Amino acid sequence: YNTCTPLTLQITQEAAEGAKAIIAWGNCACAGCVQAANPNPTGAKAIHKVIKGKPIINVQGCPPIADVMAGVIIYMLTFERMPQLDGLGRPKMFYSRRVHDTCYRRANFDAGLFVESFDDENAKKGYCLYKVGCKGPSTYNSCGIIKWNEGTSYPIQSGHPCLGCSEENFWDNSPFYKRMPDVHGFGIEATADQIGLALGTATAAGIAVHAVATNIRKKELIDNEEPESKSNI
Repeated sequence: YNTCTPLTLQITQEAAEGAKAIIAWGNCACAGCVQAANPNPTGAKAIHKVIKGKPIINVQGCPPIADVMAGVIIYMLTFERMPQLDGLGRPKMFYSRRVHDTCYRRANFDAGLFVESFDDENAKKGYCLYKVGCKGPSTYNSCGIIKWNEGTSYPIQSGHPCLGCSEENFWDNSPFYKRMPDVHGFGIEATADQIGLALGTATAAGIAVHAVATNIRKKELIDNEEPESKSNI
């Protein structure tokens, strides 16, 4: 994946010749990472662009999570087959969900509670980091579940936005603390009182309608019974 000189390409191809499958560890091998960032002066390429005719498993990340690396090898040794892969060649068992989906700050995103700048009061409260560059909504990885360093933490838990390192071209697409497009969650925290009032009003109106409907039905029953009652007098 490094500078593609004729010699390095030959060495890589010779090493892969007898392989049953190739595992590309990390974003450098999977997508080129910083070496392949625009304008890519060294001509760095991902493994899948220089090796053809071999199954390739992309274990993405910069670096990938150690437990994910071990999990891929254990799976192949145990079941003697490759794991199911997604469209980018990543094992679905580790890359099938977005970081956003498993983030403990997701509730703040839905509520419209965002960090506006690093170290502001919202950051101290642990609000969502989307507006300060978090790529969690477009990044597939197990960071929020498996975490790093034997399950100790992961970038968002440490107060830093996800940079999307398990996606192709993340280096060129990295926000680098740029403010992301403005978004609005449901605003639950800001509108709880209004929603509660609206629901209460709707409930009261529903009760009133039900009461009126019930009285109308009672009157109809009474009217229908009147002729029979009179004939029995």
